[in-house]
Amino acid sequence: MDERRQDNARQEALDYHEFPRPGKLEIRATKPLANGRDLSRAYSPGVAEACLEIKADPATASRYTSRANLVAVVSNGTAVLGLGNIGAAASKPVMEGKAVLFKKFANIDCFDIEVNESDPEKLAEIVCALEPTFGAVNLEDIKAPDCFIVEKLCRERMNIPVFHDDQHGTAIVVGAAATNALHVAGKRFEDIKVVSTGGGAAGIACLNMLLKLGVKRENVWLCDIHGLVYKGRVEDMTAQKAAFAQNSTARTLAEVIEGADLFLGLSGPGVLKPEMVAKMTPRPIIFALANPTPEILPDDARAVAPDAIIATGRSDFPNQVNNVLCFPFIFRGALDVGATTINAEMELACIDGIAKLARTTTAAEAAAAYRGETLTFGADYLIPKPFDPRLVGIVSSAVARAAMETGVATRPLDDLDAYKRKLDSSVFRSALIMRPVFEASRAADRRIVFAEGEDERVLRAANAMLEETTDVPILIGRPEVVATRCERAGLPIRPERDFEIVNPENDPRYRDYWETYHHLMARRGVSPDIARAIMRTNTTAIGAVMVHRGEADSLICGTFGQYTWHLRYIREILARDGLSPVGALSMIILEDGPLFIADTQCHDDPTPMQVMETVVGAARHVRRFGLTPKIALCCHSQFGNMDSYTGRKMREALALLDARQPDFMYDGEMHVDAALDPDLRERIFPKSRLEGVANVLVFPGTDAASGVRNALKMRANGLEVGPILMGMGNRAHIVTPSITARGLLNMSALAGTPVAHYS
Repeated sequence: MDERRQDNARQEALDYHEFPRPGKLEIRATKPLANGRDLSRAYSPGVAEACLEIKADPATASRYTSRANLVAVVSNGTAVLGLGNIGAAASKPVMEGKAVLFKKFANIDCFDIEVNESDPEKLAEIVCALEPTFGAVNLEDIKAPDCFIVEKLCRERMNIPVFHDDQHGTAIVVGAAATNALHVAGKRFEDIKVVSTGGGAAGIACLNMLLKLGVKRENVWLCDIHGLVYKGRVEDMTAQKAAFAQNSTARTLAEVIEGADLFLGLSGPGVLKPEMVAKMTPRPIIFALANPTPEILPDDARAVAPDAIIATGRSDFPNQVNNVLCFPFIFRGALDVGATTINAEMELACIDGIAKLARTTTAAEAAAAYRGETLTFGADYLIPKPFDPRLVGIVSSAVARAAMETGVATRPLDDLDAYKRKLDSSVFRSALIMRPVFEASRAADRRIVFAEGEDERVLRAANAMLEETTDVPILIGRPEVVATRCERAGLPIRPERDFEIVNPENDPRYRDYWETYHHLMARRGVSPDIARAIMRTNTTAIGAVMVHRGEADSLICGTFGQYTWHLRYIREILARDGLSPVGALSMIILEDGPLFIADTQCHDDPTPMQVMETVVGAARHVRRFGLTPKIALCCHSQFGNMDSYTGRKMREALALLDARQPDFMYDGEMHVDAALDPDLRERIFPKSRLEGVANVLVFPGTDAASGVRNALKMRANGLEVGPILMGMGNRAHIVTPSITARGLLNMSALAGTPVAHYS
């Protein structure tokens, strides 16, 4: 069975690399090339202008070419993963993979360059000759001690960052993990004894990093395959090993491990024995990083030291020391300020950013990517997960700051806070478009009640509200369930202490709530018994009653259930004093910007008057995002060419809008392609009142609107913000079950914006 499973896994890995097209990379153009004018700009004669600008000032290459965002991943294949010296060609899948990680985690473009050159000085010469092409170089999988020579020569000769990730990337992540491990253990760098196995590039770099963090050189004991590195030893010695030679008569790992606080293994399987662990200090820190089999398995270590703090290089154990936590983000910061090198201060800033992030609340996106794992800071969670989207903003901005402060930045940034926001917006796709809404919501402290307060997404959104906004979350749910789920999710918030909670099973306001509901619904067939039952079981109705009574400013519901079911209770309780659900507006964030779709939920077959109200409401809400509304009334008919039901409806809605004379652009009825293609629209209907590309599409029914919304989400990688319930004075919003914690936070900001800001 195991052999069959291994064969299947091997074939799956090969298929992944071969299909649907070989390899993991491609090159795409970033500029249009659709006509002769584009060609003349991209190549001759227009390209000469960019060439002459760079000739006059080489620094302008960062303006006119991709160099400032281009990294070379260079290897000669002499030390590839755990495979050894397999040659340059065989290393290419690994180097392509490295390039994919650069792109995925930091949006950095890469060329992988595999070089048939084993002489380190000649390899350095080749790399140096590539400097005009790249903004930085990542050296990869070059055997020791050659890697030290190549990096030293390249750093001396090149005026761009050169970073050997096997050394420094590993050292940075080990440094972050060690920082937090000592925090958990209650120890200090300057006091600990370190025993390390492995005198290769990564091992030496990690020891040098620990020295920078405060470990005393005399407290470092380095062992390799021949035993302790001691003064006077000549066998298999290098200058890098000799720097850690001890003046001792001890010769073996078993002799020097006694009293060690930290074991750092970058060697091979089974090197650290349980009886050795037993000789270490209480609360020992064991970094067994050999892959695929560590120096000691965590269960074996804990059998003799139950309080051990353990990290490995494997993903199936807690605390995986993975270079991807470092290299994309240190390069991102270095490239963005035009750094000439990556210095020690930038590396330490990277460590500090990674370590601090692990001590904060886990991002909802990381929790979703690692569902089932406990991501709460402690012995089993020392460093963040690679899919934590906050890494790029926190780490890269810290690196950029260090580069500027140490004088190696050739393009220093004017505003680091703005830079961090820009980085965050590159991973939180809604961040940039939502900024005006979040800023407006800070004008007043509003109370937002969440109907499904026991849902983990709601708990994470509430935690983010408390950290990032001035709004106050109120959760409906059972306190003991909410508390347990907060703890399980690694959230620091607790009911009553950090937020108000309404317990539907036992709340002192229960009588007030059911009497209020009965008063509102007595002439709609709701008896006192029914009112009491609803106020015990229907959290949407409870939240709506709270808003009606003035105990909350807005309700958010709908993380489960059907939209119209929630809408029924909102309409019954809150649709008063001129308020009435007009329509649901969804913003879909696409690669080229946001597109609003309406009405996606409320009216299956709206009347022309309801379509008109949807258009007016959509224009008002689009302005909340700092955008100018350009609204197209869409259907199968186009500018009167069909006498269809939907065509007549949209034409009547257009006439109602014309009579109202609104202060925004709109036109119809038209096809979606005409709405989104001004040239096509000009050919079909010259001098349309709509200018440019429409950013709001209003449809004659929810079937069409919801279908377009879902197609854009699923096939165009669209990110939804919403739905926004229009017409209710911002007193209630109904989300959909697919919403994320980040989506709920966005909705809380929309709900938290006072009506005066957008009505």
